[in-house]
Amino acid sequence: MDQAGRIIAGMKGAAAVTSPERIALGAWKRAVGKRLAVRTKALKLVRDRLVIEVEDEIWRDSLWKLRFQILKNLEREIGPEIVADLSFVVAPPRRQPERATSSLPALASLDEADAIADPGLRRVYRNSRRRLSA
Repeated sequence: MDQAGRIIAGMKGAAAVTSPERIALGAWKRAVGKRLAVRTKALKLVRDRLVIEVEDEIWRDSLWKLRFQILKNLEREIGPEIVADLSFVVAPPRRQPERATSSLPALASLDEADAIADPGLRRVYRNSRRRLSA
């Protein structure tokens, strides 16, 4: 528990971090390193099992094979009393932010002849269309 005290003292807002869950969640990044911490997220502590969110099945299987090494790193960071097991869950796919689109129709191009770049051909097209519709 001495190491947990050092972790808490080194964190910003150390007064707010008192529960074992917050200690375990805060130690996750140091236990796995930056590269794995980008791909994973410690979600919650259920009894003595830390639940980790991963991107896909491949990451879940790979990290499951490394769980004993990760548990040793967590024990070194926060002590053996808090986390005894790991559980990896696949994150649901996230939607990317989208730009808002206007519900009004585009008023810029009401006539299909406006898409013709050459003014002479545009005029010929309009005249032939007029003759056909008359």
